Order: sequence, then C-alpha cells, then structure tokens
Amino acid sequence: MSTDQPTPGSGDDPFAKPPDSSGPGTPGGSPYGRQPPSYPPPQDGGGNDPYSGNPYGGTPPGGGAPPPYGGGPYGGAGGEPDPLAGMPPLGDAGKRLLARIIDFILVTIPVALLDWAVGGIQTNTDNFNYSKSLLGSLVGAVLYIGYEWWMTKSTGQTLAKKWLGLRVANLENGSVPDSKAALIRASVFWLPTLFCCPCLWILLIGILLLLDKPYRQGLHDKAAKTVVVSA
Repeated sequence: MSTDQPTPGSGDDPFAKPPDSSGPGTPGGSPYGRQPPSYPPPQDGGGNDPYSGNPYGGTPPGGGAPPPYGGGPYGGAGGEPDPLAGMPPLGDAGKRLLARIIDFILVTIPVALLDWAVGGIQTNTDNFNYSKSLLGSLVGAVLYIGYEWWMTKSTGQTLAKKWLGLRVANLENGSVPDSKAALIRASVFWLPTLFCCPCLWILLIGILLLLDKPYRQGLHDKAAKTVVVSA
C-alpha cells in the first residue's frame, strides 16, 4: 500500500473542500452556490423604502447593508467567511473522548511490554531503576507520538477515529494535515505527559476542548491549526 501523502488543498486530497471564491455562482462564494437576489432599489432615492436593504428605514450603523447571513454561527466578525463552510460537521465530543481511550489502550499494550522489558515496571521499590524507568517513558512517548503522527498525516484518522467516524482536518481548507502539522499536534498532546501526571494533562485538554468556541479545539488542535470533523 502506498504511503504517499496527498498534497493539502490539491485535487488529490478527497477531503479538501473546494477553493473559495467571492464571485456569484462559484463554490465557496455562498453556501447555496450563488448570491441571494437583491431587492429592487428605491425609486425616490430616499432611505425609507422598505426594500432598500434595511426594513426599518435609514442606513444600518457603519454604513451599507448588513451581510445577508451575519457571517453564520462560526463566521468571524463583520461577516468574514466561515472556515468550516463546505466541511462536514464538527466531531462529537463524546466520540472524540472514546477514540482517545481506544487509541490509548492500543498503544499502551506494546508500551507496557517494552517498559517491562527495560525494567521500568518493578514491584520491589528497593530495586527500582530510575534510569531504566525514564528510558521506558521516552520509548513510550516516541511510540505514542509516532503512532498519532503517522496515522494523522496519512489519512487524518487514527484507528479509533476511523472506527468512530472522525477525522482530523486542516481548519483552513479541510485537507489532511501535512507531516509538520501532524507532528506538532501529536507532540503537544503527548510530550507534556513526560513531565506531569498524564491523567491531569489529558483531563485539562478535554476540559478546554469542551469550553472552546466555536471549533472545539484542544491545545494540540490550536497549535497545529486543525479541527476534528465527522468523516
């Protein structure tokens, strides 16, 4: 099986959304494929015509007619385009948590075996070897990061995400993250677990993810400029 990675934003990536265009009738210009029709202009040149763009008469604050959709629920201020336009809906938070647990179990099994092999797991504290334990932790971090990096840059999906119908995508264009973005995402999530309690760090990321608006990004998503969507 080829491991060639599709170029983000190119026609080779089946997940990349169509290129944006501001012209009418082009993909990305309007969520309905064309700009909504405008009302007839006022006949008397005044600002009180009910069809002049402001049903209450006069000019809206700031000048000009307001955008027809207000920028959408995820759009930026001033009617900026929504980065999620043309992409699948955001991934369910419960599924994301379950995917994390499944992936953690899948990688922890070989990590635990390797940790035991290098002497990191000891039942007798008198014979505990801290250098071997540190080596085991480093090996574990490499495996966790390597697994997530490789799977994310290849298809945007770890095994668990694939099973649960989730996908990591570039926020900018919906494509599969490139190698650099995938490595940043995996490193920000897993490296801090070497220096603090893994459970507390993962819990903190989960809480921030639930509180984040409007894209439900964890710290690792923000660092890599990615978002998790439904596959």
